[in-house]
Amino acid sequence: MKKLLTILLAAFVFTACNDAQNSNEKVSTKEDLKPTVIGSAYMEDRSVNPITGGDLNTEQVWLDYVQAHNDKNLEKIAELNHPEWEGFLPDGRTLKGTDAQMELLKTWFETSNPSWEVQWMITNDSKNEKGEMTHWLTTGNTYTDTDTDGNEVLEHHIHDMEFVDGKIKKINVYSRAKTME
Repeated sequence: MKKLLTILLAAFVFTACNDAQNSNEKVSTKEDLKPTVIGSAYMEDRSVNPITGGDLNTEQVWLDYVQAHNDKNLEKIAELNHPEWEGFLPDGRTLKGTDAQMELLKTWFETSNPSWEVQWMITNDSKNEKGEMTHWLTTGNTYTDTDTDGNEVLEHHIHDMEFVDGKIKKINVYSRAKTME
């Protein structure tokens, strides 16, 4: 009888431990595979589309783009642009097409020595007004240059880019001067 009680107790403990271990295992469901919603995009008609975490590969494209700007490598910059590239600058100017961008950068690079350092990046995806999924990367960057009087310029930039086929199609640039203490 003592052996039978010992065997039953051992079986109970073994079963209890096994069930506890199995309860910690989670079975993935289709629901688990949905992207995490991280925000909301408001459409012109005020409907709301969820914003989800995006493709981290866009981060490397941006890092390569910044390096190409720091190296003044116009060919590499053009290579990373989508054929329908457009840029919206902080001073209100709009550039349409890579040729317009190259013209501006060539003149700027000849007369100045701008450089950027990436501070942070956030990828995100959301459907547009047409219901098509769009891919975005928002970045915070430190911009330095030297003005015509030889003074160092330091600004904080936010770049918000739309990616199509792994290339930058649209870039919005927002700028803030260094905080004065």
